Amino acid sequence: MAILVDPVVIEPMRRTDVGEVIAIERRCYPAPWHENAYYAELSNRRARYLVARLDRRIVGYGGMWVVMDEAHITTLAVDPPFRRRKIAQRLLMALLEEAVILGAVRATLEVRETNLAAQNLYHKFGFRVTGVRKAYYTDNGENALVMWAEGIGEPEYVGRLEALRKALYHAYDADLGDRN
Repeated sequence: MAILVDPVVIEPMRRTDVGEVIAIERRCYPAPWHENAYYAELSNRRARYLVARLDRRIVGYGGMWVVMDEAHITTLAVDPPFRRRKIAQRLLMALLEEAVILGAVRATLEVRETNLAAQNLYHKFGFRVTGVRKAYYTDNGENALVMWAEGIGEPEYVGRLEALRKALYHAYDADLGDRN
């Protein structure tokens, strides 16, 4: 019997990670955050930021604020060469699980109207479009869809996360089997 070890590790972002995060940020976003914004976020007691590592290299990151009973996903990105490996799904799952631990009962985020891949990921996690922020993105004036997931601390939603986790690891196991 083989013991499978997931090569992607999700862990808290550290100050020493910011350089690698900024490099990914610049490859992913036309208007990247400044590194000082990340240092400030890492000092914010209401914020949680995570990185995804593959062989010790940061390949993705995500962050959120938890204020009162609401989680606001502030950023989620995967380095382009590492996309389509379910890393964003792993990061979002970890953020939402942490939000539940911190007492959040609902979560929100903004996403570009044209980013259908991200919208599909968020729908998988129960997010629904509830509004539009006109000309939200400063680089091109694109609208942002406002999405909310309700009841994230409820047993039904926690069950949804567990089902997504099982499917994720089943897909990972199948992928490993295909490589052997």
